[in-house]
Amino acid sequence: MDIQINLQMMTVIGAILITLIAVVNWIRLKSKHNDFAELLLDQIERDLELRKTLAMGLYMRFKKEESSSATTYSSNFLKEDPLSFEHFVADIIEAKYGGEMFVSKASGDFGVDFENRREDGLYMGQVKCTNKDVNFEAIALVHSNMEKWGAVGGYVITTSSFTKKAVEYADGLGIELINGVELVTMWLETMESDTAYLKQLNPSDI
Repeated sequence: MDIQINLQMMTVIGAILITLIAVVNWIRLKSKHNDFAELLLDQIERDLELRKTLAMGLYMRFKKEESSSATTYSSNFLKEDPLSFEHFVADIIEAKYGGEMFVSKASGDFGVDFENRREDGLYMGQVKCTNKDVNFEAIALVHSNMEKWGAVGGYVITTSSFTKKAVEYADGLGIELINGVELVTMWLETMESDTAYLKQLNPSDI
């Protein structure tokens, strides 16, 4: 009888030990995976060429396709339209600065794609999914709306960059110009603050 009880106890203890070993190994693997994710995100943030490539990738993902275009894409690619880009950018701004976010309708937005209401006031933004540098007209539209609605700040955000005249025009207007590389950097920062989607992958995916 005692032998049987001892065997049962040894079996239970053995099962507990195996479980503990498995948990410890999982924690170690998860920690290694998280370290890898942090290193990868850090490397992307420091590598300008890589961020430029990602900015170009955002343009390809969200660019408007001509109706006559017969372009097909791999099922491995993400392909969305410019309206989705407005929501993509709005989500990044909301994640970074908080407040209440409102994305305008596709038509009749008068040059404002999103409104971000925060404790210090209203911010208005326009986004441009383009492969050409943005000129001053987009900035003028945002500034006009800021004046009309009493906004405290504004954004013009693009997958590309801005012309010299656009940068000069925006000076002193309270409008932040965010180019494609800066947008990618903000995207990565919101991933990190949100525990980063890379950390949600299974360690076996590395």
